[in-house]
Amino acid sequence: MTLPCPRLAVRAILKHEGRLLLVNAYASADKPLMCAPGGGVERGSSLPENLKREVWEECGLDIAVGAPCLVNEFHDPHGSFHQVDVYFHCTLNGPATIDPAWQDREAIVNRWRWVTAEELAQIPHKPDSLTAAAFGPVVSSIYDPLEPIVR
Repeated sequence: MTLPCPRLAVRAILKHEGRLLLVNAYASADKPLMCAPGGGVERGSSLPENLKREVWEECGLDIAVGAPCLVNEFHDPHGSFHQVDVYFHCTLNGPATIDPAWQDREAIVNRWRWVTAEELAQIPHKPDSLTAAAFGPVVSSIYDPLEPIVR
């Protein structure tokens, strides 16, 4: 039996005034897991183009995409889901305000938070290396090995 190839996604390490932008990982309010904004890559667009689109769709923010800074992969050890996320340092091209009425066209992202490193430590989030990528010393890249999916 052949399993599908891993899904490729892009995510933004987007900071403003010392705070990192997080979005909910699941639409359901009873699942508190947060992550960096981003999503699946569409064939025919570059990774930065995909990331600009995803952040706009999820948050209504215009960004500039910088250098990649983290590769993370995760999977469901009991199923076929496997995803590889490429994270990029990003900056805002405009204001950091997210319209509270903004609606993600896929109806997944419905909560946003700008958080400090200290606040991030108190919030359920993935990947485990997000703090290092966002608030640690700038390095060329970090590889975060395969992690089990969180349910």
